[in-house]
Amino acid sequence: MGAIRRIFIVAGEASGDKLGQAVMRGLKALQPDIAFSGVGGPLMEAEGLDSLFPMSELSVMGLAEVLPKYRALVRRKDETVAAALAFEPDLLLTIDSPDFCKRVAKDVRAANPAIRTVHYVAPSVWAWRPKRAEKLAKFTDKVLTLLPFEPQLMQAAGMEAEFVGHPVVAEPKASRDDIAAFRAGHGLGDAPLLLLLPGSRMGEVKRLSERFGAAAEAVLAKQAGMRAVVVVADNVRDYLTENEALFPKGTLFLSPKDADEKRAAFAACDVALAASGTVSLELAAAGTPMVIGYDMAWLSRVLMSRMLLIDTVTLVNLVSETRAVPERIGKSCTAKALAEAVLDVLAQPNAQAEAMRLTMERLGRGGVDPGLRAAKALLN
Repeated sequence: MGAIRRIFIVAGEASGDKLGQAVMRGLKALQPDIAFSGVGGPLMEAEGLDSLFPMSELSVMGLAEVLPKYRALVRRKDETVAAALAFEPDLLLTIDSPDFCKRVAKDVRAANPAIRTVHYVAPSVWAWRPKRAEKLAKFTDKVLTLLPFEPQLMQAAGMEAEFVGHPVVAEPKASRDDIAAFRAGHGLGDAPLLLLLPGSRMGEVKRLSERFGAAAEAVLAKQAGMRAVVVVADNVRDYLTENEALFPKGTLFLSPKDADEKRAAFAACDVALAASGTVSLELAAAGTPMVIGYDMAWLSRVLMSRMLLIDTVTLVNLVSETRAVPERIGKSCTAKALAEAVLDVLAQPNAQAEAMRLTMERLGRGGVDPGLRAAKALLN
């Protein structure tokens, strides 16, 4: 195959946008004249991508959540496929968002089998629906994985696969000065802080905010002087602003202006209550102990509970091969249970430290920048 000059990229949610930004940055460092087109979020746009449409339109999860938007999603898929074929890329790179991305890759492969396809973030076949790897192999040449145990699963299904690490391990850690500046800038003094992260998708934020807010009320009632801090994703800012009353009085709602401020906020907090997802790795990178809470629409919850192959959904637990991070998922995701778990973590603040350290080590901290590793894997 000749040199790769044109890459069509598709990412469908915030975590994919971060991965896309890192790999685009790596590609430009290795090959400055490379051209991009596709779908991405603000981070990828900052690297030069002119997104076909707002990435937020694709940020839905779960059967019950997808069904009302099915026609719109199909229309966006068709637009993406047409744009990819018109761009005539040397490579199609799909990032996370497996349901949308696999449909794009499948249609592009059917229309032009010469376009090499790489998927970034292996489907979690170790968690549920193991046959997804075999289906992915029908229209995907290579998979870049974030977790060290995934390549062998992808290779067994007939694809090339390479572990490239997770971009979170390459991000700088907030210093004591950064943390002090964050506290001073928001008038927090030395108050102990409870970080609340109800998610980045509108559906999950609507479902979790009331429970997280009530759990925070219960925690603050037992922790003298503690303040709650909510870090708000851009696409759910309006909803949370309109529903501040769901959270304790005096809660600080923060929309970080940059990654440095977000890292300082994470590191400044004593404990976090977070929705399930990549954010658990960001918290581990900051050394912030956490509780994970998550729930889905009733139908999605029932279906997932029947298909899950694992007893934990938290990446820190999976990568470290521990169960150090407590979870309250589905029916157990109640305000009372969440509050009790947070109070237990506060009583043993160092109980998760080794699991978080091991997670970062296994994901590549101290090695080659994962974005650069991913870029090299693509150009090879």
